[in-house]
Amino acid sequence: MKKLSLLFTFLVATLFAVAQNVTVSGTVTNSAGKGIEGINVLVKGTSKGTITKTDGSFSINAPSNGTLVFSGVGYAQQEVAVNNQASISVTLTESQNELNAVVVTALGITKDSRKLGYAVTSVNGDLLNKARETNVAYSLTGRVAGLNVSGTSGGPGSSARILLRGLTSGNASGPLFVINGVPMDNTQRGSSGEWGGADQGDGIGNLNPDDIESMTVLKGASASALYGTRAANGVILITTKSGKKGTMSVEYNGNYTIDNAVNNTDYQYVYGQGQHGSKPANVTDALNSGMLSWGAKLDGSQVIQFDGKEYPYSAVTDNMKNFYRTAPTFTNTFSFSGGGDNGTYRLSLSNMDNQSILRNSGVKRNTINLSLNQKFFDKLSVNVTANYIDESSKNRPQLSDGPLNANNINFLATSVNQVALQPGYDVNSPVGAEIQYNDDIYVTNPWFVVNRYINNVDRKRLISSISARYNFTDWLYAQARLGYDLLNDRYFSVTPTGTAYSGGNLGGLNNLSTGQTTEMNADVLVGAKKNITKDIAADVSVGANLRENKSESIGINGGPFVIPFFYSPYNVSSFGRNYGFQQQEVHSAYYTVDFSYKNFLTLSTTGRYDAFSTLPANNNSIFTPSVSGSFVFSELVHIPNLNYGKLRVSYAQTSGDPGEAYKTSQYYSVGSTINGMTTGSFSSQLPNLFLKPFTLTEYETGLELKLLNSRLGFDIAYYNRKTANEITNGSLSESTGYSNQYLGTGSTQNSGLELLITGNPIRQKEFNWNVSFNFTTVKNKIVEIDGSGNANESKGLGTYRPLNANTALVKGLAGPQVMAYDYLRDASGNIIIDATGVPIRGALTPMGSVLPNVYGGLNNEFSYKSFSFAFLIDYKFGNKVLSATNYYTIFRGLNKMTLDGRETGVVADGVLEDGSKNTINVDAQTYYQNLARRISALNVLDGDFIKLRQVTLGYTFDKKMLGRLPFKSITLSFVARNLLTLMKNTDNIDPEAGFSSQVNYAGIEGNSLPSTRTFGLNLNVKF
Repeated sequence: MKKLSLLFTFLVATLFAVAQNVTVSGTVTNSAGKGIEGINVLVKGTSKGTITKTDGSFSINAPSNGTLVFSGVGYAQQEVAVNNQASISVTLTESQNELNAVVVTALGITKDSRKLGYAVTSVNGDLLNKARETNVAYSLTGRVAGLNVSGTSGGPGSSARILLRGLTSGNASGPLFVINGVPMDNTQRGSSGEWGGADQGDGIGNLNPDDIESMTVLKGASASALYGTRAANGVILITTKSGKKGTMSVEYNGNYTIDNAVNNTDYQYVYGQGQHGSKPANVTDALNSGMLSWGAKLDGSQVIQFDGKEYPYSAVTDNMKNFYRTAPTFTNTFSFSGGGDNGTYRLSLSNMDNQSILRNSGVKRNTINLSLNQKFFDKLSVNVTANYIDESSKNRPQLSDGPLNANNINFLATSVNQVALQPGYDVNSPVGAEIQYNDDIYVTNPWFVVNRYINNVDRKRLISSISARYNFTDWLYAQARLGYDLLNDRYFSVTPTGTAYSGGNLGGLNNLSTGQTTEMNADVLVGAKKNITKDIAADVSVGANLRENKSESIGINGGPFVIPFFYSPYNVSSFGRNYGFQQQEVHSAYYTVDFSYKNFLTLSTTGRYDAFSTLPANNNSIFTPSVSGSFVFSELVHIPNLNYGKLRVSYAQTSGDPGEAYKTSQYYSVGSTINGMTTGSFSSQLPNLFLKPFTLTEYETGLELKLLNSRLGFDIAYYNRKTANEITNGSLSESTGYSNQYLGTGSTQNSGLELLITGNPIRQKEFNWNVSFNFTTVKNKIVEIDGSGNANESKGLGTYRPLNANTALVKGLAGPQVMAYDYLRDASGNIIIDATGVPIRGALTPMGSVLPNVYGGLNNEFSYKSFSFAFLIDYKFGNKVLSATNYYTIFRGLNKMTLDGRETGVVADGVLEDGSKNTINVDAQTYYQNLARRISALNVLDGDFIKLRQVTLGYTFDKKMLGRLPFKSITLSFVARNLLTLMKNTDNIDPEAGFSSQVNYAGIEGNSLPSTRTFGLNLNVKF
């Protein structure tokens, strides 16, 4: 209580003092008078900064007696004294020989970009909040070289899979997200697998795009080394918006969009429902063929259906259009900011209502964001940020397998109208029994799911931090920071009363649970920046960090329900319970040192020491160093038309632990009683007492060029990285008494080339055109898995519901590989046919990696007077997709390949086992269904694509146009996402479709929501 009182007193004092702070707004233009996007505006002597928007405008809170530093690629750096001014406009001159941009790097330390020996890319928040995604991570797609963003086809708020520089390790996860200097939890809360399940969302998806000022991607190990173990996969720094000096400013940003399902199917509509060439003759026939299109040719005649009624035997091509709805999303954000000479504030309130294309499903989110900056005296400054999220997800959809999965609608027989399935349940049944339309009770009626399904997830989250910085002199400072991330989740899921596969149609309680996760990060940093001699300068920082993470959950389940439709834990015949707890700590110390010579040569080094609680006490620590160099050769050598040139090189090592606690000791648990005797159990995982931190070592080189008055730019990076002692979960023989064990034996190698080309083809006072193209190529290799030295090592990962193929890590190949069964062939390459006339299955064979080896994006931005127009195209090549949809369409007679032989039967092209030519004629349904079961290589598709990802068209009414109206500006924009697939090679599916964001299931597709096309309007009003 005492701590809360002190905090309350501090906040009140800050709010009263904030009136002394100053907010500076203005515009940065070039020599032609055109606003410049992406210029760094930094408060000198601090890590506080912002980036100019598309029109060159900016707003930042700064001390009234402070100094602003303006810097950007290709422009000479300029410093401007604030002098209590509320408005400052700056014209930057194109620099012929230097790069002066200042960027925020690891731990919030600001550095001149010319001195960096590694790759860093920043994305302005304006690019994230117009044509927005519910999960802001998706908005990074195609914008950053080296960054591969994929997702889950699970509806609003689905998790994102983010990989920086390929598959870093066999257990690769996403990059570490750091918000305002504090690491945030990005745990995936639940996902689907081959047996079904729902995507429950991740951590980054909780953030409101309207509150984000910028996102900075630290790609390489040298860039992220100071963040330790969780930064092995890279770091993305998120800076939220802060207050402005001057009178209170009010801003409204409204976004209204609609999502429509995209129909990627191209089914055959020649033959209808039925089996072996015949129409359903009775109700039983109709029920047995509800999802089979092996019937007769469609002729429009009346045919009996599963409900006993007759319907036209005609093609029904609009089931998807009529089942899924047009789904609106409405987001409203109000922000209030202001300040005085010594402090600023910003408060934003946001509400989002995102409906899913699947009826009765969606996500609602309320967000409150607070930023307070206060300067006490001349030397002490304090910053407080708090981000509160209240998110409610209704009926997160089931994916992959059939039970309670509404997406079964996509596999109806070609002559079955989804209207016949409504309302999905028998209105005359006491338990509302599910209306079955096929012979598999585990393939749930989609309309029953829409009207009865319950799977709700609620989250209340607070991400907060407080930091204080004291400047002893103009070159020496000390900083302390405390960050706290608190997450409270609630899950409620039932098998509804009436579900066909539940005993007696009674249903049951799947999960009623709550969980709490907390993470506390406390760090201190002492820094000094001073010239040692006239030509040599040093920048030194030393610090330490304590990270504590704890999670606890408790839940109950049970069944069946006694009273129909009363979904209470008090209404079940029997109970089950579960409890989970985990706690871990990391203690760290680190340093960073830069030595610069004459502003063109910089040598940097960092070091970090980590001690992990998740590893054996005698082997739980590691020191990881890095060293990098930057050489601005354009300062020494004059090359015509070259404005800026820099070479960079770096070496770094990062480390990691298992990521889970309690893997190095045996633990026992107490269970239920049997005849009054208490039972006990222990984990089937064998503890490993010899685990140690794994390491990732990376070498990186790069070249940066600016030419033709900085209107053409190149940023090229090459890297090579390799892990050692990678911790992997290996399987054991059951005869040992255990099923698996964590082993420190894995090794993965990655190398790649990243290219960013920027251009400004047209730069005029009224018309401007900026274009950027990024390209990434990655080469991955699994070097070692279990340490046995066996050349044929592999480790299975994920699979799909047909269960005749999977993904795996395979030694010597890129990971993960699709493992599938191809045709068995003779020495001459002929397909071998068995006595039934169906091809024989060959060996399980690697078919290619599910991760692309080439990807990137092309972004164009145009501005003419008050108009703005932009579009983004992105692409991925070199990956494979394991498609359950392809399997189902062949097995069920929907695929066009099954038209061959419908009337005459199929004689497979190949030879019999004795070498003679095959002449066996097989009924089409028998042939293709057995072919689908045996030859899973048919379901391995080429995942290449090119997409028109985003388009925005806007018009800005400035103060001059608005006259006496109480507005500073109004911008109205048409926005669109996922407009067109310009090229793809996957029949009947979106090549990006997937049911899980986990790497284990990357590239596996099946029975998930269709992709969506989004259109809408964005309105921004500044008062």
